[in-house]
Amino acid sequence: MSIDPAAYARLREIADRLPQVPGIGKVEIADGAIVVTASPVKRHELAVIRIARQLNAQLPQTHPGHIAHGGADLEDAGLGRLRNPDLMVFSEKVLEGDQPALLPHEVLLVVEIVSKSNPENDYRNKVRDYAAMGIPFYLIVDPRTGTGIVHSEPGYTSRKEFAFGDTVTVGPWTLDTSGLLTYA
Repeated sequence: MSIDPAAYARLREIADRLPQVPGIGKVEIADGAIVVTASPVKRHELAVIRIARQLNAQLPQTHPGHIAHGGADLEDAGLGRLRNPDLMVFSEKVLEGDQPALLPHEVLLVVEIVSKSNPENDYRNKVRDYAAMGIPFYLIVDPRTGTGIVHSEPGYTSRKEFAFGDTVTVGPWTLDTSGLLTYA
C-alpha cells in the first residue's frame, strides 16, 4: 500500500503545481499516481455546507476548538497518500502550523460526497486509505442514490447505512440528513 518515499516526493512536487492549472478541481495522490478530478457540482457543495453547519454547531460541546472544514489536504507520506476530502473535523489550531497538509492523527472525521463520475473511489479506495490512516470516522454521502454510510473504527469494521431523511449518529455527533438533495 505504501510507495517509495522518493517516488512519492516527486509526485507531491508535481501535485503541488497542478492547482495553478485552470479547470482543475482536486489533486490527490493514491496508488502511486496523481489523481485529478473536476470541480464539484452545486448539490455536492450544498451537501458539504449543510453537513459542516451541523457539525460546527455541535463541536463547541463535543470538541472545543475543533472545526468542520473543507478544502484542506490530508497527507500520509508513509502510505504515499495525499487526499483532499470534501470535509474534515480537526482542531482549528493545526491550521496555524507550517505543514502543507493535515496529518491523519489530527483528523477525527472525514466526509466525502460521492461524485457522479467516480463513485467507486469513495466506496473502495478511500475506505481503504482512511482506515489505513487511522481516521476514526468516515462518512460517505451519496446524492446519486439518496443514501450514505457511516464507517467507524477500528479499521471501519462497523458500517451503518442510512437514507436521506434519517437522523444519523456519527461518533459523538448527530446529523439530520433531511436537507440533503439528490443529484437532479
